[in-house]
Amino acid sequence: MPFAIALSGLNAASSDLEVTANNIANVNTNGFKESRAQFSEVFAVGTQSVGSTQSGSGVRLAQVAQQFTQGTVDFTDNALDLAIGGEGFFVLSDNGARAYTRAGAFGVDNDGYVVNSAGARLQSYPSAGNGLYNTGTPSDLKLTTGANPPAATTTATFGLNLPADAPQPINPVFDSTDPSSFNHTTSVTVYDSLGSAHTATVFFVKDPAANTWNTNFEIDGTPIAGTTQIVFNPDGSLSTPAGGNMTLGAYTPTTGAADLNMTLNFADATQYGNAFGVNSISQDGFTTGRLTGVSVDPEGVVFARFTNGQSLALGKLALANFVNPQGMQQLGETNWAESFQSGDALLGEAGTASFGNVQSGALEASNVDLTAALVQMITAQRNFQANAQMIEAADTVTQTVINIR
Repeated sequence: MPFAIALSGLNAASSDLEVTANNIANVNTNGFKESRAQFSEVFAVGTQSVGSTQSGSGVRLAQVAQQFTQGTVDFTDNALDLAIGGEGFFVLSDNGARAYTRAGAFGVDNDGYVVNSAGARLQSYPSAGNGLYNTGTPSDLKLTTGANPPAATTTATFGLNLPADAPQPINPVFDSTDPSSFNHTTSVTVYDSLGSAHTATVFFVKDPAANTWNTNFEIDGTPIAGTTQIVFNPDGSLSTPAGGNMTLGAYTPTTGAADLNMTLNFADATQYGNAFGVNSISQDGFTTGRLTGVSVDPEGVVFARFTNGQSLALGKLALANFVNPQGMQQLGETNWAESFQSGDALLGEAGTASFGNVQSGALEASNVDLTAALVQMITAQRNFQANAQMIEAADTVTQTVINIR
């Protein structure tokens, strides 16, 4: 009997060494979760009488339990390196079969899909526009590779100050080529429906009436809408046009684009002091953009960024969690699958409920404590040696009995 008991101890110590060796081997594996060997006593229940002093029958490996504690987050320069700060798993699709991982080293395949090193596709909730996402069923995340289409300018906003004591121009007849016929001018670049740039210029001419200015507008030197007045209140704030909006007539570009219909907004215009100043100019159009990269915000929203300054939301990363993560089935490649013991996957979004935030440009390191693993290795080694000694002692006793004449 001592042989069998000691042999079970040898097997247990060997299993402990295997688990520890696997932990140490994966100390630099991103997203790896260490395992812990758990043992239980073997006792032959029912073979002994009440109150007997029978010893146990040894030990057995009860479970190799995963330890899903947070690993250290290491920062990188790759926007598609992702780490989860808190609870949750990235959701992958491996030819339709779902897998879950904490290893966030992702790249792009030749079809534009975001994948891991094994080719499994990262899952996300598709964008439904206006900052909304279809959170019903996640789908493969695919990066756009085309150009971002242009948008024609519809509104140009001018934040400026016109001098209250400005004199009337020397030349009373406005001529955009004659600086003596206007007081001040400024310009802004606008875009047509094809993304072609045009220079829009506004001229300010002091009117004989108090607090009144005449404006003239040109696009690429072509006059638009004639003369329009701007009137200020005695305190320097804008009075006319109401709300600051001035609607212009249509301009037909020579590029073949649709007519350009614009509204000028002077809501932030003032008439103070004796100095002309432009504080801000903006317009809402943009030209065609080329993809420059992607970024992921803490809520898991994946953006494509373009050279025209625009960004496009491609989707929102789907995260999963489980009632019992330790019950998940290991698949290798730092992936897990749901099982009966883990319960069904609970899908959600980063930063909500029990899900952590997503860190872009970072990877979660292994949660193996190398020092603790080395100590465990020594402990398992001593256990193995002790059980080997037990077998040797039992062998000595047995040999002594055999040698009795």
